[in-house]
Amino acid sequence: MGRITLEKVTKSFGAVKILHGIDLDIRDGEFIVFVGPSGCGKSTLLRQIAGLDKPTSGDIHIDGNHVNDVPAADRGLAMVFQSYALYPHMSVRQNLAFGLENARMPKAEIESRIAEAARMLEIGDYLDRRPGQLSGGQRQRVAIGRAIVRNPTAFLLDEPLSNLDAELRISMRAELSALHKRLRTTMIYVTHDQTEAMTLANRIVVLRNGRIEQVGTPLELYNTPANRFVAGFIGAPSMNFLSGSIVGVGSEGTTVTVLGEETLTVAHKAQSGAVGQAITVGIRPHHIRLAGPGEQSISTKVDLVEGLGSETVVHAHASGGERLLAVLAGQHALASGEAIRLTFDAKDLHLFNEAGSRL
Repeated sequence: MGRITLEKVTKSFGAVKILHGIDLDIRDGEFIVFVGPSGCGKSTLLRQIAGLDKPTSGDIHIDGNHVNDVPAADRGLAMVFQSYALYPHMSVRQNLAFGLENARMPKAEIESRIAEAARMLEIGDYLDRRPGQLSGGQRQRVAIGRAIVRNPTAFLLDEPLSNLDAELRISMRAELSALHKRLRTTMIYVTHDQTEAMTLANRIVVLRNGRIEQVGTPLELYNTPANRFVAGFIGAPSMNFLSGSIVGVGSEGTTVTVLGEETLTVAHKAQSGAVGQAITVGIRPHHIRLAGPGEQSISTKVDLVEGLGSETVVHAHASGGERLLAVLAGQHALASGEAIRLTFDAKDLHLFNEAGSRL
């Protein structure tokens, strides 16, 4: 079992409040990712679950047991740190065995667990090496292996891939995902990288300023962000935002003006009383294409073109100076300063009110 429940959890350091009433139910066997910008409280929240810090108020339950006053060592959790936290003077085998030996586990059981973790993570060839003789990726595997041998209720991973280069991060993401499928153990993963969140998570918890903005599957957050912050944070490249206002509500959707001059129809039916309301229209770069004859579109001028072979990234600006980023499929011969019209499907537009909430 590995169900973890947080009820109205707060954390303050002196007069500074870091977490503001966090309510969250993490299901048994789930891979859940805490994501958000630096300083949003995601690592602080993980430390409350781990028992490394105590909440200022609120309750934490693990498999139905109240654990606020239970020491970290007795919570049945295993943590993997960003810095690996390996003992440099010990071999890999000794690092894996250390916690089990302190728990006075029988030697045969320790050897069995080390052998299984080494097989699972493919680290058997360097069990007798010290951490300083390993690459970053190998050290990260050892750090994960040290957690695996404990057979924990849940794994807590605090930005474990941030010290790796880009190519190795991609391969390690795939290994973590495969490991979760094999172990079927609850994993809570902290990152500021939304790409890691999208590729690893069963559900994502988006945090900002110590509050939960939205919880959902990766595609729920991508397709129906609850507010402008989530819309801009989830998805790479980030969503484009255009200022506008609602000018009409009809059977085919909502008519809006953007950039003070362009009129668009959005596949979203607002309330009739919303006419005249200031809004923000969001459109993802991958949903933009070059406009054909007669299509509703926005007039822009090209600033920069990045040809990537399979797609073309176009940086442009509209007449009012607002910038648009478009990711066009295929190869396009566009030049800086060229006037182009960009379009998108009405169903792909998102509307947000002045407060930033989704309409």
